[in-house]
Amino acid sequence: LFDEPLSNLDAKLRVQMRSEIKELHQRLKTTTIYVTHDQVEAMTMADKIVVMRDGIIEQMGTPLDLYDRPLNTFVAGFIGSPSMNFINGAAADGGFKTTDGIQLPAVNVPANAAVYGIRPEHLHLDPNGIEIEVVVLEPTGSETQVIGRLGTQSINGIFRERITAQPGSKIKVAPDLSVVHLFDKDGKRVN
Repeated sequence: LFDEPLSNLDAKLRVQMRSEIKELHQRLKTTTIYVTHDQVEAMTMADKIVVMRDGIIEQMGTPLDLYDRPLNTFVAGFIGSPSMNFINGAAADGGFKTTDGIQLPAVNVPANAAVYGIRPEHLHLDPNGIEIEVVVLEPTGSETQVIGRLGTQSINGIFRERITAQPGSKIKVAPDLSVVHLFDKDGKRVN
């Protein structure tokens, strides 16, 4: 049983120790329970993840099962860094319309869809896409994180391209439609 074993280490040592613990687990081939609030640790070290809230299991599965098919907004927001974008709105005109009236592309939108979920890394630059206003630009070298505004709602994107936009300027983005997540008003997955 490991209970938050890396929480007091600096970032570089955490990565090194994560690898050592994973290698040890693979070599010993023994059941290990690893408790963490760090979802990167959970994703990189687990064979199976149990996401709990208030002592109740929200979802259990492999890391990629939880990442690709979260059952609710809690799991969707917990798995992934930065977390999934949640855009409020409703099913309309064969797609999804935000509370600001912005039409978002989606396929097979159920009538009870109230939240549009898209991971930041599943947005791409597209001259024919949806216009967002850049609020903050965070270049990290290998990628650029854009914190923006879609109408009155916040939206984050992670792009491999170099982006030179300034705060206040507009960029156009499009979601990968194969990985759009739709949730009802209670946060339960509906697609």
